Amino acid sequence: MKCLNFINSIIINKKVMNKAIKSLKLMLILVASVAMTSCVQDDDYTIPSSLGDEENKALTLLLETGNELSFAEVKALYQGGEFIDPEDTNVYVKGYVSSSDQTGNFFKEFFIQDSPTNPTSGLKVILNQVDTYNQFNLGREVYISLQGLYIGEERVGNGVITIGGGTETDQYGTTVTSLNEIQIRQKVLRSSVTETITPLNIGLTAINGDHVGLLVKVDNVEFADDEVGLANDPIGLNYFDPTETFDTKRTLQDCSGFEYSQFILETSSFASFKNEELPDKNGSITAVVSKTFDGASLILALNSTDDVDMKNPRCTLLDIEDFDVVFNEGFDNGLGDWEVINTLGTQEWYASSYQGEGYVRGSAYDDGDILEMISWLISPSIDFDANENERLILHVADAFSNGQPLKAYYSNDYVSGTNPDDATWIEIGASEIATLPENTGFFNNVYDATGLINISMIEGDAVLAFVYDSDDASISSTLDLSNVQILAQ
Repeated sequence: MKCLNFINSIIINKKVMNKAIKSLKLMLILVASVAMTSCVQDDDYTIPSSLGDEENKALTLLLETGNELSFAEVKALYQGGEFIDPEDTNVYVKGYVSSSDQTGNFFKEFFIQDSPTNPTSGLKVILNQVDTYNQFNLGREVYISLQGLYIGEERVGNGVITIGGGTETDQYGTTVTSLNEIQIRQKVLRSSVTETITPLNIGLTAINGDHVGLLVKVDNVEFADDEVGLANDPIGLNYFDPTETFDTKRTLQDCSGFEYSQFILETSSFASFKNEELPDKNGSITAVVSKTFDGASLILALNSTDDVDMKNPRCTLLDIEDFDVVFNEGFDNGLGDWEVINTLGTQEWYASSYQGEGYVRGSAYDDGDILEMISWLISPSIDFDANENERLILHVADAFSNGQPLKAYYSNDYVSGTNPDDATWIEIGASEIATLPENTGFFNNVYDATGLINISMIEGDAVLAFVYDSDDASISSTLDLSNVQILAQ
């Protein structure tokens, strides 16, 4: 009987233990659920309580002991791969998040820019993490500790300077790889600040490589006629082409005088808005400047279609028939009556032609060196009282561009054959020249026209001058000026 009672007690105790274990499991599940909930980052983008102390301590220590580098200094560190600073490795860069992957148009990456307003430079950060908008939300101030990280390109030759967590080398060269989970936690630190990002307002053709990573706003743009059903095909297209595998390019355009200026908008196959129809009106678009995967072309990439505001009537090109061409120089017969005078260096404008297209070329590049060069191309005297409301158009092609060396002036007191520095010159067309596209590659013989440059203020007899200025041997772009036209109404 005692043995039976002993056995019964064991059975009873076992049942009690099983109930206790089940209760304990339930309690652990509840505790885990609470812990997981506390780790989820909600829409107010506060630092999660489970990581806040650790992240704040790391940021405080970085700010107390580290030295801040500018974006330019970080980019200058790219020497083909590893981040190296032998004198001071405890350095960091501060930026503000300019992109968002909330709609899926960015993947395992985000961009930062150097200021929430009037930014001048951007950097790309690649990381092995999706839905980064929950942690690195638009406008979030982030500090990236660069010690042990790598500065380079995600793809060889694409020109997008990127912060990564490692490197890999193949037959094409060395590239940076994504930050891992530990590096993200230890190196990419958020402050409590989220700024409102004010997009950099810029003309469509003024966008260049210096703007990669910046959030920009372009006004008075529209999608190309054949993409919104206004050309031969009456059916408008969506942001993404379902026959594509990864990305779809759509054409943005604006009316630049007598022809359209164009730019690429690229949309990912993973974008939640990919099946939305392109708007068929004119307006503004706010997007991040980036590059195609191979780096061959600059693009715009949307954070959201909420940043597309196109409700205005489409723009209308000017009609050349409404204007009289009162002066036209195509340099088909060389320099003709034009003068070339150097005030610095020996590199100068010279006449040439290609496949029947005459032009005048200037370049400060010489056998691997950039030379000091200020060369003046001066027109014959023109009677500006003979017409009214004159407008100037320049047709320019370039190659190997690393800056814009062209400046335009007029003078009423220049004496032919004398030193241009002795005359009075007034600059014209600075904004129109600044918006000319830049070709960083080989010669493509594509001549872009400036917008209409207002020269109606010029009176009497005057000359025009086009100056190639290498800016103290910092610019070596090859520049071809093929046509100079003056129009009047």
